[in-house]
Amino acid sequence: MADIPILLVGGGGHCRACIDVIELVPGYEIAGIVEQPGREGAPPVLGYPVLGSDGDLEKLRQTYDHALVTIGQIGPPGARYKAFCRLKALGFTLPVLVSPLARVSPHAVIEKGTVVMHQALVNAGARVGRNCIINTGALVEHDACIGDHTHISTRAVVNGGAGVGAGSFMGSNAVLVQGVVLPENQFVKACALITKP
Repeated sequence: MADIPILLVGGGGHCRACIDVIELVPGYEIAGIVEQPGREGAPPVLGYPVLGSDGDLEKLRQTYDHALVTIGQIGPPGARYKAFCRLKALGFTLPVLVSPLARVSPHAVIEKGTVVMHQALVNAGARVGRNCIINTGALVEHDACIGDHTHISTRAVVNGGAGVGAGSFMGSNAVLVQGVVLPENQFVKACALITKP
């Protein structure tokens, strides 16, 4: 069975990290990159061609069925959210992509458009929403809940039964103590210890 071609929307640093994951995921092949307007002629990203800009998505949809938002997120998810909604409106399939070097419990739920990077761990009973980044080495413990359009950064820890509201950013090495539930649109700085909402 042939690999499924997938478009990557966003060509920056997070895109390169996603490429490193997708190249290891069986069943997918990277068709190319969709860049922001004005960067249609940008050079290839790790050898993958730039096929156009956001304005070309409708035309590209005639050829491709699958896409992933590969725009990074530091702070609010505005650009990622907008891209996700556009892809969904155009009828793209937004798969869950999990690095084979990560561990996701079969008793966890990961929703569409989310990427789980190398060495991340999502434990039993955890739920991760749509269009999230669970970045390199992050830990989402048992029964934790991560809202849609949220970035759990490198080596961040969301402990058991804790929750991070939709549209949030949790910085590198930050720790959310067990049972603490943060509201939506939160910014948690790197190395923070969060013991209450």
